[in-house]
Amino acid sequence: MSWLHFFRPKPHCLKSFGRGINADIAKNEGELFNKAYEAFEKKEILNAYEFFFNSLMNYKNGISNENIILTKENETLKFIIYQGTAKVNGFTTNKKLYAEVTMVKAKSANVALKRYVLERNYQFTYINYCSDSNYIKLKLNLDNITMTPQKAFYPLRELALNADYDKEHMLSEFEQKELEDIQHIKKLDATELKVKYEFLHKWIDELNEKIHSLPSDDSIGMQSFLYLNFLFKIDYLIVPKCKIYQKLTKQLQDYFGDEEILPEVKNAELAKYILTLEKLNFDEFSLNFYKAKYTFSQIEKSSYDELINFIEESLIKLRWYKNNRHPQIIPTIYSYIALYALYNYGLNPPARKLLHVYISVIYAEYFKALGCSGYYDTDKNKFLKSDIISQIENIISEYKHQYKLLKAFGDELDFSSLNDFSNSYFSALKNLNFHEA
Repeated sequence: MSWLHFFRPKPHCLKSFGRGINADIAKNEGELFNKAYEAFEKKEILNAYEFFFNSLMNYKNGISNENIILTKENETLKFIIYQGTAKVNGFTTNKKLYAEVTMVKAKSANVALKRYVLERNYQFTYINYCSDSNYIKLKLNLDNITMTPQKAFYPLRELALNADYDKEHMLSEFEQKELEDIQHIKKLDATELKVKYEFLHKWIDELNEKIHSLPSDDSIGMQSFLYLNFLFKIDYLIVPKCKIYQKLTKQLQDYFGDEEILPEVKNAELAKYILTLEKLNFDEFSLNFYKAKYTFSQIEKSSYDELINFIEESLIKLRWYKNNRHPQIIPTIYSYIALYALYNYGLNPPARKLLHVYISVIYAEYFKALGCSGYYDTDKNKFLKSDIISQIENIISEYKHQYKLLKAFGDELDFSSLNDFSNSYFSALKNLNFHEA
């Protein structure tokens, strides 16, 4: 055994968190994308697509997730793309690109579902629903004459994301029991499900206790932070799918989407929804989970400046509560900053990983229950300081080739208390330089 073995970083937790791909892109992703562009210009269509699909493959601990499968036969390149519940089957020749997802058996679809898919066709840019004698399918058909990597990426992304969303929607809203082509998704381990279920109820109990402890007047804003942080926490840490995910997403969209509704009314709606989660028995809860591979991110890419602006705006609110002697809400706002950002911003990989390290500190008890690294000893109220610093350094060094001005900040953190740590962590994140070389 090489002596270098002893200095290798700890392996990443194999559990998945949040709605990201939870994997690393190919180290030569940019090079592969450029080669695809050059091959398209030379009209070497099959070679171009091979470079393009290889640029979309992702990895965990250096091992391919096999989220894309390629097979070359004569003048045809066949491909399979996995995106949650969706299995995209397709092929490309020199002349055209075709891809489809088989959704449900045509004969098992009720009238409401058929109406839904017809209405959905008006919402798509590149794809459309169709039906043959056996199945309802979502399909894509493109000409390769003027193809580029960008012209292939966005239509395939639209197909994969919408097929995945609609399959879950059919399960939750239309009680469609017989979805097609979902053999690739796997059940979650019963032990992991039990941990998730127990923490769901633990966090609901903590939430209710905090809500009841708030002052009777001037607490609407604090209630909002508590309810929203809880939902973002469920989404990122417990990662429900199917019905819970669809309903939770709708609650968040309604809260942030309608500015005419009073905050106290919005809070009441969130409280009502959380009560439905509390009433779920374990069997009902378990139906909302599975393991799957993902190729495309749901969230559009964001600039790092957007995150910085959000952190600064949130810290202003935090200081207001601190100055007005509401210290009980401070930890929740810090948590909210990280979880909101992970939910709403398409951050670059190192930024997401650095936020995840922070989450691994403040929710260390949950991570440890899952068998992952949690960087805070809740029994002793003690930080695992060296592990935190090491994780930050590993992330910075991994992406230093792309972001030359990135600097590790572990030694600058304040480990006096969780609030001091949080404040110093977000201050450090605000000062990171993500300008590419």
